[in-house]
Amino acid sequence: MTRSAIEDLLREHTPQVLGTLVRRYSCFEDCEDAVQEAVLAAAVQWPSSGVPANPRGWLTTVAGRRLIDQMRSDHARRSRETADSLATVPTDVPGTDDTLTLLLLCCHPALTPGSQIALTLRAAGGLTTAEIARAFLVPESTMAVRISRAKRLIRDAGGRFSEPAPLTAVLHVLYLIFNEGYTAVHRADLATEAIRLTRAVHTQRPTGSEVTGLLALMLLTHSRHATRTTPAGDLVPLDEQDRTAWNRSLIAEGLTLVRAALAGPTLGPYLLQAAIAATHADAATAEETDWRQIHALYLILERIAPNPMVTLNRAIALAELKGPQAGLTLLATLDTDDRLARHHRLLSVRAHLREKAGDPAAAHDLYRRAARATTSLAEQRYLESRAVRCRTPLSPN
Repeated sequence: MTRSAIEDLLREHTPQVLGTLVRRYSCFEDCEDAVQEAVLAAAVQWPSSGVPANPRGWLTTVAGRRLIDQMRSDHARRSRETADSLATVPTDVPGTDDTLTLLLLCCHPALTPGSQIALTLRAAGGLTTAEIARAFLVPESTMAVRISRAKRLIRDAGGRFSEPAPLTAVLHVLYLIFNEGYTAVHRADLATEAIRLTRAVHTQRPTGSEVTGLLALMLLTHSRHATRTTPAGDLVPLDEQDRTAWNRSLIAEGLTLVRAALAGPTLGPYLLQAAIAATHADAATAEETDWRQIHALYLILERIAPNPMVTLNRAIALAELKGPQAGLTLLATLDTDDRLARHHRLLSVRAHLREKAGDPAAAHDLYRRAARATTSLAEQRYLESRAVRCRTPLSPN
């Protein structure tokens, strides 16, 4: 097996092994240290000695022994009764996967959303602190403090699963991780990691409509990844993307998941968003998009999960159905919502609809304001280019 294949195997099994140890011993930090030592040992030994028949069992045994040795040596803080209870190294149970258990702990209610995301990427995703810091554009030292604080809060809270985070919290964190990777354009690895972890959850909860919906949403959205930018890194809007270059296997899998989940008794926010993404994926060209269906789905989503971003997206669909002025009228209802009033997305959508309504001067100004409001360089370049396209002799420079 190649070194790259071994790294992929370790990445797959690490959260499962960590989940097994944490479930048994609860001490999150010590368990993570022991697992990292086992992974390092595997990375050194396996390329020359070969991958064992049961790699997860090997990692569990090695990590368990390292943890027991460490805990036994800490006589000042451990009682004899606790040490006696550590006599047995945890055995690997074929067919079990503790990834969900680990995710529930990483999303512990004592943690802030930011800490939940960081800890999930570190413990369940296997990313280094430096990689996570780069993804969120903060110094490595800042991210190290955030992760250490999260571990300490879990330790102080008991680090047990008697009161785990609800599954909805786990799905929300995975959704945020995926969005971070997707919107960052050049961080596809975060999106891929979110998909991998969501697959692990779906394997254990295959009948959950929201788990299925989130996985489908990620797959359908990620299928467009290769067409979202030009070779120079400039953004390409959905209606201008080369749909023949979309990943058809991801689309096929996503559509299958959506259809299966829609046959169930409940409709949740992730499933509805996946159904909207599926409608876009079903259209061979932008002109064939079923905007009536998309608008209807946004209406349902708006009722069950009110959110200004949902209304903003519904305005786009409404404009496609009834013209740009109808969309602009709906956008006006968001001007007093502090969550979105100064957001670059509201400015850019309003600019787009002003442009379609035949008001290039207003569109030019709005595009420029949107460009100044976003922190994404790719979005800034795209919005500035749209502003240039709308420039008229009377428009300000």
